[in-house]
Amino acid sequence: MPTSSEIARRTQLRPITEIAQSLDLAEDELILYGKHKAKVHLLAYERRQKELDGKLILVTAITPTRAGEGKTTTTIGLGQAFALLKKRAMIAIRQPSLGPVFGIKGGATGGGYAQLLPREDINLHFTGDFAAIEKANNLLAALIDNHLHHGNALGLDPRQITFKRCFDMNDRALRQIITGLGGRAGGIPRETGFQITAASEIMAIMALTQNLSDLQERLSRIVVGYSYERRPITARDLKAPGAMTVLLKEAIHPNLVQTLEHTPAFVHMGPFGNIASGTSSLIATKLALKLADYVITEAGFGTELGAEKFCDIKCRVGRLNPQAVVLVATVRALKLHGGAKASSLEKEDPFAVEKGLENLEKHIENLEQFGLPLVVAINRFPQDTQSELELVLEYCRARGVEAALSDVFARGGEGGLELAERVVELADSKRAQFRFLYEPEAPLLEKIETIAKKMYGADGVEYTSLAKEKLARLERLGYGRSLICLAKTPSSLSDDPKRLGRPRGFKITVRDVELSAGAGLVVPLAGEVLTMPGLPEKPAAEEIYLNAEGHIEGLF
Repeated sequence: MPTSSEIARRTQLRPITEIAQSLDLAEDELILYGKHKAKVHLLAYERRQKELDGKLILVTAITPTRAGEGKTTTTIGLGQAFALLKKRAMIAIRQPSLGPVFGIKGGATGGGYAQLLPREDINLHFTGDFAAIEKANNLLAALIDNHLHHGNALGLDPRQITFKRCFDMNDRALRQIITGLGGRAGGIPRETGFQITAASEIMAIMALTQNLSDLQERLSRIVVGYSYERRPITARDLKAPGAMTVLLKEAIHPNLVQTLEHTPAFVHMGPFGNIASGTSSLIATKLALKLADYVITEAGFGTELGAEKFCDIKCRVGRLNPQAVVLVATVRALKLHGGAKASSLEKEDPFAVEKGLENLEKHIENLEQFGLPLVVAINRFPQDTQSELELVLEYCRARGVEAALSDVFARGGEGGLELAERVVELADSKRAQFRFLYEPEAPLLEKIETIAKKMYGADGVEYTSLAKEKLARLERLGYGRSLICLAKTPSSLSDDPKRLGRPRGFKITVRDVELSAGAGLVVPLAGEVLTMPGLPEKPAAEEIYLNAEGHIEGLF
C-alpha cells in the first residue's frame, strides 16, 4: 500500500467552488482562499434558518493509547462511505494545533485512503484562524498590563490576574514567567504565563459562539482577574471586546475543504478535548446541518471527555439533538488496556483483548447514559487476527450493541460501507432519547461529582483547599450555573494516566479551578493536566523538511 503522503499527492482535488455547488452554496456565500479551500459566510446560515436540520452523528472513542484509535480517519472514511451510499453528507472536525503537529502527534487530517485535503494547509497555517485567536487573546493581555501601567483605575490586583497570553506551540518555558521587567518603562512586574492557543478561553468561546453579536457579548464577559476587593474585572471593563471582535470577524466563518473522495468537510476551531470542549465549532455544525442530510462530527479523546462535553456543553448551548454515535475501538488498543506490552501488539493475544473489553464496556455505558444508540466501529489494522476481531464482535452481539468492522484506512469509503449502513439505520430509526447528564441549576460540586461518578466510574471527588475555596467563591459571585468542563488526562478513565483498562475503587482529585465566563464554563483541573504542553525528547519537528520537489516530508 502506498504511504498516506503518496496517496494525497496522487489525488486530483476538485475546485472548492465545485464542492460548494454540491451543497447548493451561492457564490456570495463563499470567501475563497485559493482553489481548494474557502470560508462559508455566516449569511449562508441566516438564509437557511427555517430549513429542517439533517441528522447529527457523533464519532467518539475508547480511552486512547499509544497504539492509536483512528478516530479522525474513521470520521473521514465514514463521510466518504455515506457518499457512496448516495447520502447527502458532510463532515465537521476540528483544526489541528501546531503544538501536537510539531510535538508527538503529527498531522491530524486522517490517513491512508481516508484523508482531508489540502492536508498540509489544514495542519499548518490554513486560513489564519489560530493566528487571529492569538492576536485577539494577546491584545486583551496587553490591555491588562497597559491598564496597570497607566494608573490602574479599576483597582486590578496584579496578584489576582487570571488571564494569560497564548501561543500555538508546545513550549514549557512559557508556563510560568515574569513580565514587566526593565524598570518603570517596562510596566508593572508580575507573575503570569502562557497557554497553548487551543486551551485558551478565546478558542473555547469561538467553538461555542453562534454569530458576531454573540461573540462580542461572550468576549465582554471574560474575567481577566479580580480587584483588591475581590470583585471580578472583565474584558468589558477594559473596553476590549470591540477590537477583539474585529480581529476575529473573519475567523468566525467555517472553513470548507474536501476528502480524498470529494466529500465536503468543515474544519473549524480546535479546542483540546482534555482541557476544553474538544469539538469543532458550533457554527460549523449548525450550518452543516442545514446543508446536508447527515452530519458526521467528532469529539476529542474518549467518551468521558469529548463525548461528555459534546453532549453536556455543545449540544446544550446549540440546542443540538444527536441521533447516533460511532464508538471507535481497535484490537491494538484493547490489548494495551488488557495488560499487553506495546512491544507485543503484533502477536495474537485473545486474553489481553478480552481483558481490555472492560474499557470498551465503560464507554458503551457512558453513551447509553445520554440515551444515544451507538455502533462500535472496530478500526481494522493489518496485524489483527480474525479470532481477535471476532472476540470484539461477539462481545458486542452478546451485549446487544451494533458493531461493524471498518477498513477505511486501506480502502477509503468502500471500506466503511458496512459501518455506514449500520449508522444510517440507527440515525433514521428515531431510537435516540437524548438527555443531559446534569442540569445547570445544580451546585458546582454536585455537577463535578456527577461527571466523575457517571462518566469516569469514580467513587467520588477530592478537592485541594485551593480548589474548594475557588468553587465557593464562584458560587458566591453568581457563576454557579456555569457548565462544567472537567480537564484531566485522556490516557485513563481516572485522573492517573497509568491506570488503563477500567479502573475501579478510585477518586479523582481536583487541584485547581479556572473560570471561562465568556464560554460559560467552569474548568476544574484534575490530576497533572497542563494547559501549556512541552515538546518530547525527539519532537516531530526534527523530521519535518521540504524535499527537492518542494513537498513537505515528515508532517504525518
